[in-house]
Amino acid sequence: MMLKKVILLIEEDILQQKVLCGKSILPDDLREFGVELVIGQGQSAAVDTEAEEHLYITDSEEMYRLMRQRGRYVLPYRHEKNKNADFTGAPYVIEQIEEVDYETVDLAYRRLAGLPWEVLRTKRCIIRETTEADVDSFYNIYAEPEITRYMEDLYEDREEELAYVAEYREKMYGFYGYGMWTVLTKEGTVIGRAGISWREGFDLPELGFVIGVPWQGQGYAYEVCRAILDYAKIELGFTQVQALVMEGNEKSAALCRKLGFRKGERVEEDGEQYDRYLAELT
Repeated sequence: MMLKKVILLIEEDILQQKVLCGKSILPDDLREFGVELVIGQGQSAAVDTEAEEHLYITDSEEMYRLMRQRGRYVLPYRHEKNKNADFTGAPYVIEQIEEVDYETVDLAYRRLAGLPWEVLRTKRCIIRETTEADVDSFYNIYAEPEITRYMEDLYEDREEELAYVAEYREKMYGFYGYGMWTVLTKEGTVIGRAGISWREGFDLPELGFVIGVPWQGQGYAYEVCRAILDYAKIELGFTQVQALVMEGNEKSAALCRKLGFRKGERVEEDGEQYDRYLAELT
């Protein structure tokens, strides 16, 4: 499922005002990605049979509620004339529609439709948000004793792990916009996890990573983590990141040093000893 159409349900004089001011309603790059822009006509636009591939944008409180009741993916547009409209429950609200681009509407559509965001790509890998469909691959990766020797295992009950992933997607991705992600080859094989998250009791974001045993020793961990650190600096605005490496985990310690981390103090977490590594994102 992918976004194919953006349908505007916006008061006519607002549309005309934008055009008369020489401003584009939505950018031309929608067409570059094969997304059609349509000016909808009242409630008739809410009965489109292909609505799963459509994103609606409306400045009408009534229309917003109607579209949500009908299970449509809809974004409210707030402007000077409707600034007191009640768009309760909307995870996103557009306020400068002329600044909206393809990435904005695509990410909003994906969040509303429950689809994962693709975070970034490296030479060989895709890093995207985790979904429940990744869980079986995770169990295969974590079945290797070498993986769980230095990190917490998955839930023994698969249903608990699925519930955890669903909650993580809602609360971490939905609130922060980042977290631990799934790492895949460009051919679509899940090979591990990596990302940026927060550990309770610490004052810095943390780099976490695990690459399955069949793909270790091939440079994947460095490639992925280097890209994530750059993303953390440029896109998330972080200036410093930590990594906690369990005592004896020399492979992870070596990777941290290669990534530019310096070894800090030793800390205890849940009864385990960790070396705390710190990296300045400059």
